[in-house]
Amino acid sequence: MIKKITIKIGSNVLTRKDGSLDVTRMSSLVDQIAELKHSGIEVILVSSGAVASGRSELGKRPKTDTEKKSIGKLDSVGQRQLYSAVGQAKLINRYFELFRDHGITVGQVLTTKESLSTRQHYLNQRNCIEVMLQCDVLPIVNENDTISVTELMFTDNDELSGLVATMTDSDALIILSNIDGIYTGSPSECSSQIIRKVEQGKDISSYIRTEKSGFGRGGMQTKSKIARKVAEEGIAVIIANGKKDHILTDLIAQSRKEPENICCIAEGDTPCTFFVPSTSEISSIKKWIAHSEGFAKGAIHLNEGASAMMQEEKAASILPVGVTQVDGEFEYHDIISIIDNAGNIIGVGRSDYSSEEARRIAGQRNKKPIVHYDYLYLE
Repeated sequence: MIKKITIKIGSNVLTRKDGSLDVTRMSSLVDQIAELKHSGIEVILVSSGAVASGRSELGKRPKTDTEKKSIGKLDSVGQRQLYSAVGQAKLINRYFELFRDHGITVGQVLTTKESLSTRQHYLNQRNCIEVMLQCDVLPIVNENDTISVTELMFTDNDELSGLVATMTDSDALIILSNIDGIYTGSPSECSSQIIRKVEQGKDISSYIRTEKSGFGRGGMQTKSKIARKVAEEGIAVIIANGKKDHILTDLIAQSRKEPENICCIAEGDTPCTFFVPSTSEISSIKKWIAHSEGFAKGAIHLNEGASAMMQEEKAASILPVGVTQVDGEFEYHDIISIIDNAGNIIGVGRSDYSSEEARRIAGQRNKKPIVHYDYLYLE
């Protein structure tokens, strides 16, 4: 039974073709979220749209020649910071007014990738959202593009929504895009069919298009990668069309036909792609590490034996004897990448040594693990 959900609304859902904010669509989605919340479901909303909203707002305003030149001289990061600063205020104010009509109080949570890079910061963020939920405040989460720079940004809000869903132990993550889900070919081709259910371990990479969305930074490739990872962590993931009327209420209504079988969503009349959640238990810290690959400060390379061990069903801790090389500079308890003997990144983990210590003991026997299994995530 779904008791808590994270809903991600993409930029292409909230914006019209001209890039302006689609208030009608936004209002419809708020109505549906309010209905879910009043029915007893806890909702965390991850919403894009700030940059598009700011771009639209500044585009409407009469500008002097000096203002036009100033904006024109900005690089892509500067423009994103400007549009986000203006658009985030407009976006959250619109949400505040729309939800207030339903008697719902909302709170804004702006975050950056860097602010989630340590376990303590991650726990602080989780506590903030949990306090809001306990006080019946609906959290609206977005990346703070005003201070993010390219290398420290999330791929897009799909990545952020996956992290938030696992952080809050949501029962489901619903990613709303401008198409019905993942197809076997181009959605515009009559022969293409929507993939209704993705079982654990099923490879659908050959069906994924690499094009990015019009107003967002990501695309279906990002959505699929995040959906697979979140499903592996025991959370159901649904990719659906946010521009369809009643999409959220229809999906939840289908789930209530078989409350103990969330997979029944894939069998309903509402088109979507449903990722079947794993039944394996995963600790909270492993969930954090699973979404920490972008925080890696360095890397360790494994020999053939250690690489093979990592591919076994019951992988073990990474001992110094299996390490052939240490890259980068990192400190005790920093996140590092795990690279196999073929040069492929196969996971991430929390190091129990600094890079200097790791180099000194690499290849040696009878030493404590460089990465303990409890703090290791393998792709």
